[in-house]
Amino acid sequence: MGCQIAQMTGFRSVEAAEFRLAMRNLAGGVAIVATGAGTARRGLTVSSVTSLCMDPPCLLVGVNSSSETHAAILASGRFGVSLLSRGQEDLALRFAGGAKGIDRFATAPWQQGVLDVPLLEPALGVLECVLHHHQLVGTHGLFIGRIVATHGGNGDPLVNFQGELRALPQAPPESSPIGRSKP
Repeated sequence: MGCQIAQMTGFRSVEAAEFRLAMRNLAGGVAIVATGAGTARRGLTVSSVTSLCMDPPCLLVGVNSSSETHAAILASGRFGVSLLSRGQEDLALRFAGGAKGIDRFATAPWQQGVLDVPLLEPALGVLECVLHHHQLVGTHGLFIGRIVATHGGNGDPLVNFQGELRALPQAPPESSPIGRSKP
């Protein structure tokens, strides 16, 4: 039995500035989402990537529908997600609007993954996705990608918090409660 969603038309949406102010307090990992090959490469910086489910392994990413990258992902049906780390702030800013089109890829080493999508070589981690589903919501497209390949790296993750890019130090493995079995 499916979930029924009631239309809540009697409630107004908050203003964009109010929403932006509230969301500044949610730390989000910073990544570059990219697709294409050669001069058709397109990519942008996002802090809206989240794991969605394990079976099948999927992630969700929001991309402004007016961006070149949005159209390129729809056309190719695949994309790569490169997770950024300390020292990659300039690259994050470059892909957030500091350069356009193929020029965004000029200052860092990239490789083409198994899906022929651009992956940042010195990334904290990369995920390669085939497009599983796309949904337009307001100004953005939500892409659900089924993950077909990953590679891990090492380093301090880059996050966006209160409008600034910051690196989080890695916690020692023994300090993390995740994955620990109870005595």
